Amino acid sequence: MIVTLSQLLELVEDSLDQQELDLASFARAQGSTEYHLRRMFSSLFGMPLAEYLRRRRMTVAVADVLGERRLLDIAVQYGYSSTEAFGRAFRAVHGSSVAEVREHGGPLRSQPKLRLRITIEGNTPMDARITDLPATRLVGYAARVPLIYQGANPHIQAHIAALPPEVHGQLKALANAQPEGLLAITADVDPDYVEGSQLSYLHGVSVSPETAIPTELDVIELAAGKWAVFKTSGQYPAALQETWAATATDWFPANPWRLRPGPSMVSVLERSEDFSTATTELWLPIEES
Repeated sequence: MIVTLSQLLELVEDSLDQQELDLASFARAQGSTEYHLRRMFSSLFGMPLAEYLRRRRMTVAVADVLGERRLLDIAVQYGYSSTEAFGRAFRAVHGSSVAEVREHGGPLRSQPKLRLRITIEGNTPMDARITDLPATRLVGYAARVPLIYQGANPHIQAHIAALPPEVHGQLKALANAQPEGLLAITADVDPDYVEGSQLSYLHGVSVSPETAIPTELDVIELAAGKWAVFKTSGQYPAALQETWAATATDWFPANPWRLRPGPSMVSVLERSEDFSTATTELWLPIEES
C-alpha cells in the first residue's frame, strides 16, 4: 500500500495539466479499487485526493497566471472549461483572485508536494479478527448527520436522545444476528471521507433476513461477506477513533485486505455508567486485495 500511494502521488504530479486523473485505471493496474485508495489517501494525508489535486494544480498554475498567456488557455490547460470555474478554484486555494495576483503578485498559498517517509511504527499490536457474515439486515432508526473526525458527534447524540426510552429495549429484543446488541452504524460515507460531509447514521441492531420487521424501522440490507473486527478499550470515543485511524495507517498496509463499499458498525461490549470509557468492536467490510 505504501508503494501504491507513493506512485499515486507521482501520478498526481503527472496529471496536473491534464483534464482528469484516471484513478480507476490506476487502481486496477495496482490490483486495488478506487474506493479503497480514496479512503486510504484521505485517512493518511488528512485531505481528500480531489482536494490535494486541486491545491497542487492551483499552486503550479501561479507561474502561468503571472505570465502573458490568455486566462482561458490557462484554465483549459488545468482542466477547467471556463475562466470563471478556474477563477473560483484559484481563489478557493489562494484566497486571492487571478486579477489580484496578476496586479500585486499575491498573496498566495502554496500546496507542497506530499511525500511518504518510512518510519518504524506499529509496535503496538492491533486486536483484530476476520469473520464471515451471512446475508443480514441492519434495522433501526436512521438520520443524516455530518462526519466528524474527533470527539462525540453532537448530531448523533441528539438523534439518539430524541428516541423514546423504550425504543432501545425493543431494538435489543429484535436483535438475533451478529454483531450482537445495539449498534452504531454509518453508511453512505463520502469515499474521500471529507469532514463535514453527510452520512447516514443508523441506531439499530442486526437481524436475520427472515425476521419480521416493524414498518417504522429503517433497513440496510447486507450481502454476505468478510469483515475485519477491531476490539479496543479505553476512553470513549477517543480510543475507538484512534483505532479507526490506525486501521488505515497500520493494519491495512500490513495485511492482504482492502476496504469494500458498505457500512461500518460499532458494537459496545462494555461501558462505564457515564459512558466515559468503553470496550467496543469496530466492524469494517473487507475483501482480499
